[in-house]
Amino acid sequence: MTNANEPLISLRGVTRSFQEGERTRVVLKDLDAEIAYGERVALLGRSGTGKSTLLNLISGIDLPTSGEIHIQGQNITRMSERDRTLFRRRNVGFIYQFFNLIPTLTVLENVRLPLQLNGMDQQNRALALLEEVGLADRLETWPDRLSGGEQQRVAIARALVHEPLLILADEPTGNLDAETSRQILDIIDTLLQKEGKSLIVVTHSPEVAAYADRVLTLKEGRLVPGGEVFGS
Repeated sequence: MTNANEPLISLRGVTRSFQEGERTRVVLKDLDAEIAYGERVALLGRSGTGKSTLLNLISGIDLPTSGEIHIQGQNITRMSERDRTLFRRRNVGFIYQFFNLIPTLTVLENVRLPLQLNGMDQQNRALALLEEVGLADRLETWPDRLSGGEQQRVAIARALVHEPLLILADEPTGNLDAETSRQILDIIDTLLQKEGKSLIVVTHSPEVAAYADRVLTLKEGRLVPGGEVFGS
């Protein structure tokens, strides 16, 4: 049972470096941070500062060079690659800038995919979320027949369908116009409140950051509270 006082995510001394020829490039330096259940955190920083790298570490796609990451009390950095994949599949939802829908699957099939991967293909859950995002009439449509905003709404439903603990979003409005971006942010905001999920969102957008409970900035490999919004 999870202690209600424990954070959902805890980073302890997380460092990530990459070998580039004979040079070692340190992207993240000794990060310590906690994110609470249901909290929405915006992650800012100039391009190349390691924001996407940090999302990859938190999701278990990548491993830190040193340090530990705990999610719901479990140390994902000590898991095998297989166990990290299963943990991510069950507990993390992703929203990407370029949607990442599978072009050979219909809208409904794209949303059902995380359920099928987890052996819990509850079609009613997928249908209910597509109703929530306003796409109940596009179930059999192919992704390339949708607008950018509609594709992102499908991606939001897909990210939430398996009821993950955490949503990771990487520039979710970066490929959309201003009006569509506002609509997408409102949908994300409404569904996150309804479902009580935590969110970490990488962004250059002040409008996106305004939806967060807390803003963190990556600067010279370290996390600092608050910060300005940088252009891409």
